[in-house]
Amino acid sequence: MRLVNNSNNESQNQEQSGGAPSDIELLDSYSQAVIGVVQKTSPAVIHVASGDSRGSGSGFLISGDGYAITNHHVTGSGGTYFARTADGDQIEAELVGADPANDIALLKLKAKDLPIVETGNSEQLLVGQLVVAIGSPLGLQSTVSAGIVSALGRSMRGQDGRLIDHIVQHSAPINPGNSGGPLVDSRGRVVGVNTAIIAMAQGLCFAVPMNTAQWVVDELLQHGRIRRRQLGILGTTCRLRHEDVLLFDLLSDTGVEVMEIEQGGLADRAGLQIGDLIVEINDRLITNVDDIHRLLALIPNATPLRIAIVRPEGRSEILVP
Repeated sequence: MRLVNNSNNESQNQEQSGGAPSDIELLDSYSQAVIGVVQKTSPAVIHVASGDSRGSGSGFLISGDGYAITNHHVTGSGGTYFARTADGDQIEAELVGADPANDIALLKLKAKDLPIVETGNSEQLLVGQLVVAIGSPLGLQSTVSAGIVSALGRSMRGQDGRLIDHIVQHSAPINPGNSGGPLVDSRGRVVGVNTAIIAMAQGLCFAVPMNTAQWVVDELLQHGRIRRRQLGILGTTCRLRHEDVLLFDLLSDTGVEVMEIEQGGLADRAGLQIGDLIVEINDRLITNVDDIHRLLALIPNATPLRIAIVRPEGRSEILVP
């Protein structure tokens, strides 16, 4: 009988493969990363429930004196809320404010010296990197799931009809009740707020970027509301006449037709008229209503708007201060 030295064979195999780690070692590294994220973040994750049993979801603490982020569709328009911590404590909370356009809400728990999460920069996310979702799907608190960033820069429509831009698509399984919970990178930094799934699909999950959520929080804490410029119009996407596209050297054959104008609003004061076709704002192409929403969110309030319009008598530009 010939005895085989397994340890020597393993060493030889590892040398022949260039010292690459085994599958077991890779799995262990992955497990350790997830475990580290959970241990660091889960103490600051809360279960959010309304006092009148309208619904529930998840959230996470961003300050020791009780400020917590969740989804607007979890909190609704207001009322009494209760937050249950990872330790099982139930704490009353109040709604500080919300931004339905980005599905973000800010709560204030009536407690102090609470554990908090570390926030990250969602602009630095890369497709393929590990992410972990923590929340209370179907009321099962402190549930953890892992996946990867599947895509960046997605858009989805919020409850008020606006598009939420720069949405993070990921494959960490989430379910009803995960809404408002954190999406965390491998270093335990929150990079998104889980917000939605596509029904009857698998692995198609979405989170609002943490940078967007942080902007909402800063607006609410500094100004008490979300300052978002409004033109004061009701518009609809329409197709431009082919001869106008050629005559005015337009880069698109669609624009936004002004259907209604709010009396005393920006558009009214600047001289926009019903029937005007908006084709550009500050030299940026306008092809549909969503383009206007995006630009108004990006352009600072102090920056004047130059709106290019097409009327029967020709193309002109209107300045909105």
